[in-house]
This record gives sequence, C-alpha cells and structure tokens, in this order.
Amino acid sequence: MNDTDLPIVNGPAPPTPPRARFSIRRTSTIDTTWPDGREAPMVQHGRARDLMTLADVDAPLILGEDRFTARLSSAREILAISSDAARPGIERLVGARAGGQLRAAIIEALPEERAAGTPLYLLLDDIAGSSLVAGWAWSHWLPDWEEAFMKEPGARERRMRMAGVCLGFRPGSSALSEGDSRPQQNSMPVEPLDDGRDAFSWHVLAAQEGPASRRARRIDVRLGERIVIDVHFQDSASTPSGPRMAVHEYLITATADRNSQTLLSIEADPRILPFDECPGAILNLGRLVGTSLSTLRQTVLTELARTEGCTHLNDMVRSLAEVPQLAAALANAMGEEAGGPSRTLSTLDGDSL
Repeated sequence: MNDTDLPIVNGPAPPTPPRARFSIRRTSTIDTTWPDGREAPMVQHGRARDLMTLADVDAPLILGEDRFTARLSSAREILAISSDAARPGIERLVGARAGGQLRAAIIEALPEERAAGTPLYLLLDDIAGSSLVAGWAWSHWLPDWEEAFMKEPGARERRMRMAGVCLGFRPGSSALSEGDSRPQQNSMPVEPLDDGRDAFSWHVLAAQEGPASRRARRIDVRLGERIVIDVHFQDSASTPSGPRMAVHEYLITATADRNSQTLLSIEADPRILPFDECPGAILNLGRLVGTSLSTLRQTVLTELARTEGCTHLNDMVRSLAEVPQLAAALANAMGEEAGGPSRTLSTLDGDSL
C-alpha cells in the first residue's frame, strides 16, 4: 500500500457522549508533572473509576475507584509508588522500568488485580505508555524544545533506536527523517474532556498548572444482543496560553458475543496522531476478530507487534481485556446473564456524588 492510500486523521473527537441507561463507564487519567523541574523525576497521579448507570441516569453507582501516586526517574524507573487503598505488593514495583519489565512485575506482585480487572490494574499497566509520552508536554513550554532535545548527548541515538518499534516509526518513515526534512509532530487543540453537561461524565479531573501531561481513557459498555463497547483515548498537555493540545487521540467501537465473549467487530477512528504514517495501524485491527476479550492484553502484543501496529492503539485495544468483568457486573445488576463467569467488581470508597 502506498502512503497516499493510508487513512488520515479526522480531527479532535466530539464531546464525551452522554451516559446511556443500563451501562458502565470506566474512566481513567494519569497526570504527569515535574515539580522540581524538567531534569528531576516525574511524578504521576493516576485515577480511575467504574460508574454504573441503570434506569435513572441521575443516580449512578460507583462500583470501583482507584488512585496511585508514583515517582519515576528520567529513565522511567519506578522510584516510589503507592495507592490510596492499601494494596499489599505494590511496593514491589519499585525499581522496575516502565515498559515490559514493569508490566511483568505488576502481574507477579499484584495477580489479583489483573484477575479481577480492577481500575488499579488498568492504571498501573498504563504507566508504561503514559511515561513514554509525557515529556512531549515540554514542547509547549520551552522555545525550540525539539531542537534543544536533539542536541542533548545521545539524543540522535535514542531516536534512531525507535526505528521499527511501531508503524509510525517504521524504517523510512517521516518520523525518522533528519534535518530540515524532519516534520514537526502533528498536534491539535482539544476541548475539556468534561464539558460540564453531565456532572458524572468523568471522575474529578485535577487542574493542571505549568508543564503537565494527561493520558485519558473512557470505556463505555452496554448489553444488548451483543456486548457493545465504545472507547476514547487521548494524550494531551497543558499550554501557557490555556487550551490543551493533544498528540494522540483515537475512538474505537467494538462488539463481542455475550456467551463466548469473543470479539465480533472492531473499528478505530484516528483523530489526532503525530505523523502521517500513524493512522495506517487501524487497518490491521481486523486480525483480532474472533479473539477472546480476556486474552487481548497478550494477543495484541503478538498480532500487532512493532510495525504491525501503533503502540498507543495497541494499549487502547488491550484495555478491552477487562470488559468481561464490567459486562458481568452490569448483567448482575440488570438481573441477566452476561455469558461466561459472573464476577461483580468490588465496591470501593470513592468521592461522594
């Protein structure tokens, strides 16, 4: 396929849709800041919530809510980490480097979080991608940031090591061009996730001052003849002028069989991506049809590895692995059978509505 045949981005996503009756909405954010300056460790605050809406959209129920705080080195090594609700074993993540090493450590240290598909598991798994992208926030606060970045010792070597890690950085892509031929990363201004129309649409989003990034996810699950899934993902940053800028944004719609919980359909809508080649990753998602939802975290890494996929789109699809738990909780509340093992998410203390 020629580059001229590749999909293109469609611009910023529309406002967060209203919550549907008889649905579950999982939202998560990881905010990254540098309280002691750019050269100092980054600090991440993660928050995620599962919210069930039944017949009365004005009286939703919090099924689960988790938060974590972590400090990471410039090499993305966990220096310190804690969760709001006590989780024995989380301290064992200290020393792990964000990426495959950290994800393996999470599974070993907190297997029950993965098995239950908790909001905390989603957050911890997302440290890898969010910490990788977070530094982009500085591009809006420092003049000639990219030029200065490329002058840092070892910067060119680090960028060239990116070759082949994803479709956007495939050999020969514009992302790997040098000098005047290297394009600026595409980014676009975006509206607030919570536009104020629905007080329960998102969990509380902290105000950000100074250089800061935010990775945000929304997963909506409904039950009909099939499990119906609607997903939003965005990486954005604060700016000195006020409006947020986003560098990654996708929408996904998917369906799954209620009995077998296998993926029946999946389509991605690329909204904002940094390089022209990036949207091409959506063309390979069809390979996942027929996959069990619960295995997506592993299957995606096999089927859409490296130049077959987009790192951030892959993580978006991987986050659907916990949809069976959300669907089971919704089915239980509706007095129905969701198909497969029925598992109700534990209720955790959250902010009062």
